[in-house]
Parts: sequence; C-alpha cells; structure tokens
Amino acid sequence: GITLRWEGEGVNEKGIDVASGKVLVEVDKKYFRPAEVDQLLADPTKARTLLGWNPTMTSFPELVQKMVAHDMRFMRKLKLKAEIDEELNGNQ
Repeated sequence: GITLRWEGEGVNEKGIDVASGKVLVEVDKKYFRPAEVDQLLADPTKARTLLGWNPTMTSFPELVQKMVAHDMRFMRKLKLKAEIDEELNGNQ
C-alpha cells in the first residue's frame, strides 16, 4: 500500500507519498465553480419541446417514495447482475 502524508490546507492541500516524496493528490482548481450563485433556475423548455415532458408538482413524501423505489429497483438489478456474473464465472 501507499502511505500518504498530507500537507497544506484547503485548495493548497497535497497528498505526498511518504516513500518517494512524490505528490500523488492535489486539488485541481478547474473543478471549482467560478462563483457560487444564490439561486439556480432550470428552463424545462427543451425537455417540453423535444420530449413532450411536463413538470408535475410532487410532495416531499411522494418524492422520497419515488427515490426509495428507484433505489430498490437499482439494488435488485445489481444483485441480479452479481448472481449472473457469479454463475457465468463459476461455469468457466
């Protein structure tokens, strides 16, 4: 394994490999937002025009229910994929 020594703080923080002294982890400023905004607004015009999509109001409990249902479907797919992979790899 690699042992890192951390130096600096915030955007100047670096992770240095103790054995070699090489910098292995650095903050890349290109991934920072140019400026934080107080409010983000979306324009659904393109989705409405191209897809025929219309936004609907969803209550918070409905939103949570939809998110949990989605996560449960996703986890079932992952489990099924793992079972198929195991079966295929076990038969080789």
